[in-house]
Parts: sequence; C-alpha cells; structure tokens
Amino acid sequence: MEGNVSEFITLNNGHKIPSFGLGTWLAKPGEVGAAVEHALKTGYRHIDCAYFYFNEKEVGDALQLCIKEGVVTRDQVYITSKLWCNDFAPEDVEPACRLSLQNLQLDYLDLYLVHQVAGLKKDAPSDLSAVTDEHRLGYSPENMAKTWEAMEKLVEKGLTRSIGISNFTITKTENLLKTAKIVPAVNQVECHPYLQQEKLRKYCSTKGIVFEAYSPLGNPARPVQNPDDPNPLLEPVVKEIAAKHAATPAQVCLAFPLQRGMVVIPKSVNLDRLNENLFGTLVELDSEDMARLKALDKNHRLLKMMFLYKTGQTYEQFWDIKEDEDFQLP
Repeated sequence: MEGNVSEFITLNNGHKIPSFGLGTWLAKPGEVGAAVEHALKTGYRHIDCAYFYFNEKEVGDALQLCIKEGVVTRDQVYITSKLWCNDFAPEDVEPACRLSLQNLQLDYLDLYLVHQVAGLKKDAPSDLSAVTDEHRLGYSPENMAKTWEAMEKLVEKGLTRSIGISNFTITKTENLLKTAKIVPAVNQVECHPYLQQEKLRKYCSTKGIVFEAYSPLGNPARPVQNPDDPNPLLEPVVKEIAAKHAATPAQVCLAFPLQRGMVVIPKSVNLDRLNENLFGTLVELDSEDMARLKALDKNHRLLKMMFLYKTGQTYEQFWDIKEDEDFQLP
C-alpha cells in the first residue's frame, strides 16, 4: 500500500506541485541515490534538490535509472533545485541553473528557487563555518531585484517551469514584488510545530505564493544545534496525538502542515523512515488535534542562517522581526 501522494497544489502559473516530497539536504553521496530510487519506487513524485547540497549528480543518476526502468517518466516527477548565494550576480544565474540541470541530467526544472536572501562573494567557502564578513554581501533589495530578473529569464528560456524563493520574510517578499514581473510560485521556509509561521503563510496566500515547509520534523541532523533547542518528535502532545491515531510522532508532524495546505518535504535516507514518512500522508488529524498542535508554536527557529549575518547584524534584523510583526495583512 502506498501513501496518498497524488495530492497536488496548483501554483499561480497553473502548474501543479505535489504536496508531499523528499528533501535531500544533508543526504550524503553514497546514500542519497538509494534513497531517491526507493522513494520513487514507493510512490514519491517530488524531489527537492539544491546545488549547495553537493549531491545532485547522484540524485540525477537515481532519477535516470528509475526513468530507464519504467518506474516513472520525467513528467511524472517534480524536481526542484536552488540558486546558491554566491551566484546571485545576474550573469551567474543561468550558468548556475544549467550546472544543476547537467548534474541532474535534465532538460528543465519544475521549480528553481533563490536559496537564501543574502548574497556571498564568488570565493566564499562551501564550509559555512569558514564564511567571514569578507565573503558576505548581505541583503540588498536592489541586488535581489536584479537576481530575480535573471531568474525570470530562465522561465522565458524554458530552463525551469516555475521560479520561487526560500527563507524570505514578509518584508523581503514585499520588496521583491515591487519590481517582479513574475510573482514567486513558492516560498520554501522552515516550518514545524515550534515555528509555524502562520502570519507568513497567510501573507503568502494573499499573494498567490504557495507555502512550502522544510525541516517539518525539526531536522534532528542539522549541523548547528543548541542544547536548548526543542525537538518536536519528543514533544508529549505530538506523542499523545500519535498514539491516538496509531501513528508515529513523525507522521503527526507531517500530517499537521499537510492539513494546513502546505507543501512538505521531509528528508531521510533511511528506507524504513522513507516509508514511515510516506504514510504520514494518510493520517487524518481532527480539529482537537490541530488546535493542540497549533498551541505548540514558540516562534522558535532552529536554522538561523547566522553565516549570512553581517558583523553587528542581529537575528531580529536579519529576519525582519519587528517589520513583519508590524505588517498589516489585508
């Protein structure tokens, strides 16, 4: 029996994105190919990739193998990739996209995202712990507008069907929309029971931007961790709801955003967990469950992206905390 992965959300350009997919961040070479192959063979139809994950070649090999074996056709699989921070210069956008296409062995992407809000210089190290202020270009509405214009040209050239953003706040999205000819199809952001981003979700909805949740399980394998960070998979309320439905905590954490109308992309290379996550699409939470889960929101961000902060820049400044709080939804 397969999970219910036939659900789609229609984007603002008419294309459809599967609401459930496989994330590949931190999926190591040597592991990610087997995970993608297993996922496609068990019913996944959406694979979320990025140049900066440094595993797109292996993802491409697994995808091509499944196509060759008749498991899927290209048009049955939704593939996302992302533009990394040191390719934000307009002249670098198309070559970066073409490199991901080459690695993935594809003629086009379904979705190409601007991975972060702030740029890095070309020589910035791939080891983010080694990034210094000398490498940081910071966020500039003017520069991002130029990056986005180059992204729009990718659609015109047929290199990607849709373009979107990732890690954008309300404030930074508003800035982008001042000059954008193409409204982003998606905003992919951190979202789990402790960071539900309800105001951002509502804002995106008013603009026709689909809200996509990464790290819906709290990303327990993330590289930078604080001992005080909460773990949604250990949350008593999540465990109680899971027991009620004969489900696992992970399945509850996936059913929650799915029932809020989001796209969800949990990552795993463990084949059993891939199956477990897939069955999260079948869990039906009731209104009491949803209310209890909504009450867990702490506005606690686990992935703060501190490697992008300019010297002296605070968390509140980088994430536009006050500006977003003050923003009036229509």
